[in-house]
Amino acid sequence: MAFEGFHQPKCLRWRLCGLRWQVQIFLLYFIHITSGQIRYSIPEEMKTGSLIGNVAQDLGLDLKRLRAGRARIVTGESIQYTELKTDKGILVVSERIDREQLCGDVTPCSFSFEMILENPIELHRITVEILDVNDHAPAFPIKDVQFEISESATVGARFLLESAVDPDVTLNALQNYILTPNHNFVLKQHTNPDGSKYAEMVLQKPLDREEHPRLSLKLIAVDGGNPQRSGSVNIEITVLDANDNAPVFNQSVYRATVMENAPKGTYITTVNASDADSGSNGHISYYFSKLKGNIVDIFTIDMLTGSISVSGQIDYEKDKKYEVRVEAKDQGGLTDSSKVVIEVLDINDNAPVINVMSFSSPVSEDAPPGTTIAVINVKDADSERNGQITCSVDDNLPFKIKSSLSSYYTLISDKVFDRETTPEYNITITATDSGSRPLSSARTLHLRISDINDNAPLFDKGPYSAYVTENNSPGMSIFTVSARDSDWNQNARISYLLEDTQISGTPVSTYISINSETGVLHAVRSFDYEQIKQLKLVVKAQDGGSPPLSSNVTVKIMIQDQNDNAPQVLYPVQTSSSLVAEMVPRSADVGYLVTKVVAVDVDSGQNAWLSYKLQKATDRALFEVGLQNGEIRTIRQVNDKDAVKQRLVVLVEDNGQPSRSAAVNVNVAVADSFPEVLSEFTDFTHDKEYNDNLTLYLVLALAVVSFLFITCLVVIISVKIYRWRQSRILYHSNLPVIPYYPPRYADTLGTGTLQHVYNYEVCRTTDSRKSDCQFARPCSQNVLIMDPSSTGTMQRMQSEKNILDEPDSPLEVSLLDFK
Repeated sequence: MAFEGFHQPKCLRWRLCGLRWQVQIFLLYFIHITSGQIRYSIPEEMKTGSLIGNVAQDLGLDLKRLRAGRARIVTGESIQYTELKTDKGILVVSERIDREQLCGDVTPCSFSFEMILENPIELHRITVEILDVNDHAPAFPIKDVQFEISESATVGARFLLESAVDPDVTLNALQNYILTPNHNFVLKQHTNPDGSKYAEMVLQKPLDREEHPRLSLKLIAVDGGNPQRSGSVNIEITVLDANDNAPVFNQSVYRATVMENAPKGTYITTVNASDADSGSNGHISYYFSKLKGNIVDIFTIDMLTGSISVSGQIDYEKDKKYEVRVEAKDQGGLTDSSKVVIEVLDINDNAPVINVMSFSSPVSEDAPPGTTIAVINVKDADSERNGQITCSVDDNLPFKIKSSLSSYYTLISDKVFDRETTPEYNITITATDSGSRPLSSARTLHLRISDINDNAPLFDKGPYSAYVTENNSPGMSIFTVSARDSDWNQNARISYLLEDTQISGTPVSTYISINSETGVLHAVRSFDYEQIKQLKLVVKAQDGGSPPLSSNVTVKIMIQDQNDNAPQVLYPVQTSSSLVAEMVPRSADVGYLVTKVVAVDVDSGQNAWLSYKLQKATDRALFEVGLQNGEIRTIRQVNDKDAVKQRLVVLVEDNGQPSRSAAVNVNVAVADSFPEVLSEFTDFTHDKEYNDNLTLYLVLALAVVSFLFITCLVVIISVKIYRWRQSRILYHSNLPVIPYYPPRYADTLGTGTLQHVYNYEVCRTTDSRKSDCQFARPCSQNVLIMDPSSTGTMQRMQSEKNILDEPDSPLEVSLLDFK
């Protein structure tokens, strides 16, 4: 692997003796989440798109897994310097990386982020260490340094020089100071506890103002990079008159503390120096020297008292400790320096920050307890107890939260879900730190529960009963069944079906149909109460799940009777061939039972309630009919004046709406003897109108039969004539005849003479199935003689009279003689 801009034959070398890239992979496994850690080292200032490492190869992941798991990197609130190419499984630079801007003088410098995969969830921490390159030269904050030194300054007097600043670190940082050669001063270098270097000029030869009132020197700062970089500052020294004593601090190191977010003007500490000189040479002024970065805006010092106080914003999360150098200078230009170490005390001023790294929604309602719902990352910029975090969720929810990795938490299900009871959850995750005044933050996740087909359709009630009046129109809507399903979407889509049952041996589908979507029952045919009085069927409601669930309900359909049948009279029997009459003796008293009309109605209920009325009567004053029982009785004494022939018309009527009725004729003979009755009823046998109609029908039938007979006779005669004419045409023709030997003919002993003679009698009719062919006995009159050597044509030798005797007689065919 090589970086752009660097060319080495075998491996990449960096700095003076070179660096090798190293990849350290640490795999960690916790709970249900697969996790790992990778560390890469790259130099700063790499071009955008430069390769950092092959993440898929280093983690042992397949490229398909990266794409299917929607692999992505999460950096939180920091700048995203890298980009994951899921199609190649590599990590590349996406933003310019400046180590000095990213980490300052902190070493080693690195930044971390997480790579997350889903289904199943995998969490991998990736740390990228930024290696310093020598891209900065040492620089002094000022161009010129002015010193005023008394000529009486003693040998060994020290003069603190301005320090150079090099943002680079380690070997690329500031390594050495060089002072231009001179006769009066030598350079002495020192190292601070933090590794930084500073220099002092030490007077090695007394100054002589009269000889050299001004001295110009140059201080050069060099780093250890390759190539080496340097920076310089001019030192201008003005030689003053004698000032014998330099200021001296009473402490070489001052230590103080300050609370973060302390308001401006907050007192920190006071430095103190003394000068043995008197007068103006004993007046001391205090200054900060060699302040780095933004420290000059954070602290201020009273130049007269040496009191140090806050002048800017102090943030523990940015800097936990400050080291500043304080310089005491008298009027004669003599100085001393001391170091002030200011430690920042953390306060709980940062609430936890919740970042959702992965969240699965919706979750199937059959997900088992322990299913991972979300992975969150919680950070608190505070330290120690102020940065210790506790995460929690509402106890009333079926979830719990567990710590998986450092600052990572897993939200898992704690119970079985039921979408029909709770289709969704609002899960509030609360993160609280452990400060004296705890701070907290919350994040709400909206979780939807996806449905599974775990509920069968349920009918509103059952069994159902419905009523339909007979003689209904086919297709009529009878009843509607309704079911509900607690599931959702396709799992709750109900279809209605009729179970395959039979009614009186006939499939139920021939009687009833059902709309599969609405559950409406329709009549397939018109019902007849007299044939079927009740339909019992089973309706199934089936949902659209996979596999589908169903439930059944019984539906009873009662056929209601209509008054669609008229009463039927059973007695007296009405016949057209004979006459039935009831005899009443002339001695009959009042209330004499003549006969009883018996009738039935196949309808039911009030439609079958019958009443009897006397519609017509020869003598209404003689008979009456019982309204309910149909009994015909006399209502007065019969006398000799009453006619022998009495005709009564009784009307039988039902109680339906509208009512239907039937009439019956009752013949009554008022007589004491049977001969008397016969003489009176001889003209009563047939009705004239009936006889007239019967005669008309007989005449029409006779005419039709005669016409058909004549037609058939003409057709048969025509066919006979046509066949006779065809036979005559064939006889008079001279067409050659090819010899044909019937199977019974044989050539005996090679002579060619036929030894047998046959007669054929053929009878033909118009119907081919009745044709007949008879073999007659041998006859010597018809002999066929043939020359053995002859192969020519045959000639007819039979006379015309032997061919056909008469047209209608059978055709006699005789064998011809051949010569």
